[in-house]
Amino acid sequence: MCTPIHTWEHNRRRACIRSGTNYMEAAMTDKKNVLVIGLDPTLIDFSQPGYAPGMDATKVRAGLKSSEEELTRLGYSVQMCLTDFGETAEAVVRGQLKQKRFDCILIGAGLRTNPSNFLLFEKLVNVVHEHAPQAKLCFNTLPSDTAAAVQRWL
Repeated sequence: MCTPIHTWEHNRRRACIRSGTNYMEAAMTDKKNVLVIGLDPTLIDFSQPGYAPGMDATKVRAGLKSSEEELTRLGYSVQMCLTDFGETAEAVVRGQLKQKRFDCILIGAGLRTNPSNFLLFEKLVNVVHEHAPQAKLCFNTLPSDTAAAVQRWL
């Protein structure tokens, strides 16, 4: 267990470093925190209008995983937040935003570009605005351009 030796800024990572038999807390490199908000792909009926042709839950999950790995390689701390179509979406996003301070929040194309999700998108933007007003907002067009969207703002 680490014993803090300083009060650290809340956006710094903490790590225990063993020095002989003593542990001390040391600040690691500052990582920017990124929250990626999107629809849980297992809940999406991709045959409905407004979703990219040829997409399915497996492809979207693979794209999300790849995006997360790419952002991590680029030095970001990434948290995925997948929601339903509105029953608990606002509460889920609010809960994520209360856990830590985010520097950038990406709202995925599945929420944003499909007209049937417009009201949910609007509600989530307002949740983000209320609970993370300091965060930059960014938007992707596909899971494959998530890192580029984040890098535009961080």
